[in-house]
Amino acid sequence: MSGDRKEDAVRRLLAGGAPVVPTGLCGDAVRRGGRVRGRRRVVRRVLWLLVLGFAVAFVVWASLVRPWSVPPSVTTPPLTGW
Repeated sequence: MSGDRKEDAVRRLLAGGAPVVPTGLCGDAVRRGGRVRGRRRVVRRVLWLLVLGFAVAFVVWASLVRPWSVPPSVTTPPLTGW
């Protein structure tokens, strides 16, 4: 499309006027936005509960296993009766 044809197309679009907006569109958008916000809030809370659960599980595991302590050295018993 050349430059003149683009300008003509834009002028036709602008001369057509504003499109008709359906009644109740604002109310539908507000209701949908509330539902979306509610879902996001629930998902966020579930994810925080999962993070908290993993943190508690890690603390319990670490307190039982104590991975920071040095394991006892394993030696063989002395040989007797040779």
